[in-house]
Amino acid sequence: MLVGARTVRGYKSPGMGSTGKRNLAAVATTLSFDKFWSWLAGHANCIVRAGTPEAVLLDHDDFHWTLITEDEHTLVVQLARAKDLVGEILVFPAEIAYVQVEPAEAEGEWLFECIVENEKAREVAYHFVMAHEYEDSEHRREEKWTH
Repeated sequence: MLVGARTVRGYKSPGMGSTGKRNLAAVATTLSFDKFWSWLAGHANCIVRAGTPEAVLLDHDDFHWTLITEDEHTLVVQLARAKDLVGEILVFPAEIAYVQVEPAEAEGEWLFECIVENEKAREVAYHFVMAHEYEDSEHRREEKWTH
């Protein structure tokens, strides 16, 4: 099981970690985590990869993504093959200040970084790479987009 990892002082800095970015880009757009999670629920099949600074889940043709609200403090991102769990990430939304959005390094992919802020640092706690950019139109959760 993969969990949003924490250290005693907070989240570890991603450095050149899973997203390949050293620091936050000044030109990225932002949105609230609630808005992002609602949109993501209708686009779970568009996730290319998701992770934390310590671990990454990678999509595959045989895999499917499931987003679960465990309780008001914990969200779960699961990757499975048929009924076999490949991995999961626990997301703690109360700690996320906002989501930063920018084009990813691969053409056609978009990077969504969930940012945690404190008085000393601004760090990426979770990231999602999607097969397309964010659209500001609402989609019901029942609508599953496949790319």
